[in-house]
Amino acid sequence: MRLTPAGLLWRGRRYPVEIGRGGLSTTKREGDGATPVGRLRVLGMLWRADRLARPAPWARPIGPGDLWCDASGHPAYNQPVRAPLKASHERLRRPDPLYDILLITDWNYPQATPGKGSAIFLHQRRRAGFPTAGCIALRRRDLIEIARQLRPGTEILIPDLACFHLAKNIPGSGAAPRSAAAKGDKA
Repeated sequence: MRLTPAGLLWRGRRYPVEIGRGGLSTTKREGDGATPVGRLRVLGMLWRADRLARPAPWARPIGPGDLWCDASGHPAYNQPVRAPLKASHERLRRPDPLYDILLITDWNYPQATPGKGSAIFLHQRRRAGFPTAGCIALRRRDLIEIARQLRPGTEILIPDLACFHLAKNIPGSGAAPRSAAAKGDKA
């Protein structure tokens, strides 16, 4: 799998994607909204069993108390955790469909360096042109198709593409700024 200016290239197909509102970054930091440049691997798959059929035999269901810690000073930083958790976290069982399928990457995981960024996933996009907080987001049908075919360890190459740098953003790159109201959403 490889990110290109035209989308995510995998098995001869290009899938439209959205990336982080901060564009691409070779110096990813917690909260910068950027998608990290590098070679990532898919280590896990979670899915909402109450909404979809299991996409792959190795997928694990998302439960009501499943969270992901994004508090860089917490011992469970960038780790899956269970509720209750007072530290900053993402709820994996969202009311919207963005995390109905969640592909967990090895960005700063499982051995996390505080502040280097957390919860870099592949998930469903909100809509075309709406960037993420650093993840890679795909159309629902494309995410389901990919999830059914990939295996643990599948590599995702995110090259340092100038067209995805926020300062050099081109229309349609998925890195366009979004409203301040939407920036609080961690997906």
